[in-house]
Amino acid sequence: MKKLISIVSVIMLSAAIITPSAFAETNSGVVNEKLGVPVVVYGANLTEDQKASVKDSLKVSDGDDVEEIIVDGNDLVKYVKDGNSNSRMFSSAKITRKDAGKGLVIQIVTPDNITEVTSEMYMNAMLTAGIEDATVLIAAPKPVTGHSALVGIYKAYEVNGEKLDTERTDVANDELSVATTLSESVDDAKVSELLTEIKRQIAEQNPVSKEEVEAIVNEQLNKLQIELSPEDRQLLIDLMDRIRQLDIDFSKWSDQLNDLSKTIEDKITELANDEGFWKKVKDFFTNLIDSVRSIFGN
Repeated sequence: MKKLISIVSVIMLSAAIITPSAFAETNSGVVNEKLGVPVVVYGANLTEDQKASVKDSLKVSDGDDVEEIIVDGNDLVKYVKDGNSNSRMFSSAKITRKDAGKGLVIQIVTPDNITEVTSEMYMNAMLTAGIEDATVLIAAPKPVTGHSALVGIYKAYEVNGEKLDTERTDVANDELSVATTLSESVDDAKVSELLTEIKRQIAEQNPVSKEEVEAIVNEQLNKLQIELSPEDRQLLIDLMDRIRQLDIDFSKWSDQLNDLSKTIEDKITELANDEGFWKKVKDFFTNLIDSVRSIFGN
């Protein structure tokens, strides 16, 4: 089971990463004739009632100027090399493209139903896949891991005429899988910070071998005081070596990662200074102790 700090921080980070004003443009009703209308992607296995719930969560109303598409197992196979075409898809997304330089804005609007992937994990994976400058809302009608939303985002971009490098999308999905694996033993915010810092160092140092990548990984693990099992450490090294070999403009990527790094650092600082957060921690342990006492008292 994840540590309490992980559970609380995921909820707080997902809800607080972007202020409501950041989404004012999304629902303004003005059609962007240059970038196109928002694309709403629904998981193929949603029932009609679930789809209606997702539409409400994504603030999509009948008559809105949006393009609606479906993502299914065939799309998963297209963008992920070892994807299963029989996978059931529930998590959905609304993607609104922005002008160059605006960056990525991610909000999970149903945080209780996206159980493994955080906003920062989505953002990291989207940068790896080559997706930038967009506002993305993510929702699910019931608890799911959240992985299919990323595939839906890929499809939405290609519907808009973009061509994504399938090697990059495959690596991005690998990154999401590694991130959720690491978050089983490490706080989610620290996982996102670790991935971002390693990628930033790869962008800055331009390593030419797997050994140099391993040195960067070990350096950041020590710097952030994160302990991983040998198996998880190797997963991370293998992932980062794949990222090293991608066809990426690392000079441009470095600036984007710097922005993401600052976002994560700000949120970690907010959590550390939030008296309400620490009160929740205190109350949790107080209630836990009371529960234990009541059990043994009986």
